[in-house]
Amino acid sequence: MSNTDKDSFDMSEMDSSLPAAAAALSAEDRAGLVNALKNKLQDLAGQHVDVMESLSPKVRKRVETLREIQSQHDELEAKFLEEKAVLEARYQKLYEPLYTKRFEIVNGVVEVEGVTDASMEEGEDKANEGKGVPDFWLTAMKTNEILAEEISERDEEALRSLKDIKWCRIDNPKGFKLEFFFDTNPFFKNSVLTKTYHMIDDDDEPILEKAIGTEIEWYPGKCLTQKVLKKKPKKGVKNAKPVIKTEKCESFFNFFSPPEVPENEDDIDEDEAEELQNLMEQDYDIGSTIRDKIIPHAVSWFTGEAAEADELKLDDDDEDADEEDEDDEDEDDDEDEDEDQEEVKSRKKPSGQKKGAKRQAGEGQPGERPPECKQQ
Repeated sequence: MSNTDKDSFDMSEMDSSLPAAAAALSAEDRAGLVNALKNKLQDLAGQHVDVMESLSPKVRKRVETLREIQSQHDELEAKFLEEKAVLEARYQKLYEPLYTKRFEIVNGVVEVEGVTDASMEEGEDKANEGKGVPDFWLTAMKTNEILAEEISERDEEALRSLKDIKWCRIDNPKGFKLEFFFDTNPFFKNSVLTKTYHMIDDDDEPILEKAIGTEIEWYPGKCLTQKVLKKKPKKGVKNAKPVIKTEKCESFFNFFSPPEVPENEDDIDEDEAEELQNLMEQDYDIGSTIRDKIIPHAVSWFTGEAAEADELKLDDDDEDADEEDEDDEDEDDDEDEDEDQEEVKSRKKPSGQKKGAKRQAGEGQPGERPPECKQQ
């Protein structure tokens, strides 16, 4: 963007080219987003103006043409993202009847064909036979490595009451919501626990703005996110009662109390901000894993097939990385051999050639390897 283009920047043009997702924002928020993008583009243009001015007129013209091509690419990419969102929403509706059938089978609402007849033939005691698929969601979640780390032994009994997990997109503000449906249980009153993620659009990928959880209505003495500590009273004190303290403990249900982002960034220092960012990233990883892996492929996680596929994928990635490391090591060995041969040759040279060797040493110290250039 030249200085002339920068000065003639039309905010209305940018406003009309925003993706449909931005149109869902309020007028005030949308105007703020447009101004932010405008300022960002102008800042970038200012940073690169020196590069453009340093080019020769012919090269500068070629780069300007390349930038026009890039603009065409960006327009196509924006349309792709819009159509992708529409396509995903369309298929999400097509998935719903399948998720309903899964819910009914898992929770024993309906029976699959052949089960009743087979049970009678095998003489099974129907009175003692449970309905549906016991511990379906608990098993599926525990099979996933990321979620298994979050589920404590104390959580398992409560998660056995989990009947279904759903997710849906939200448009204003943009993001998604997870819903966990529970049967009546001895731990909390809630029948549904939700987790909502608010996202901000970025050039590369959405950025998490904040997450909103659910206040769990625990029954007395049943809170899984806290443990009760009792301290004995000091000796010699009559009629002293034990000191009771509550302390936060690890639990999957902490997922519904996400880290809070302070309204004023000045309220936290750099270390606290970094810790908060790490917690938010970890929280988002859990939410996106449930949305992208557990919900659409629950039975594969229940049987362990999805975990095996994940392991195979990781093994393939590790093998590729090992092969790259071996190639780098082979190159290093070849370089070492070449250096050894050069060192032997230099030792065999007659004294009359030492001057040339010194001149070469001035260009690059003999026996000292140059910095290795690795492709990232």
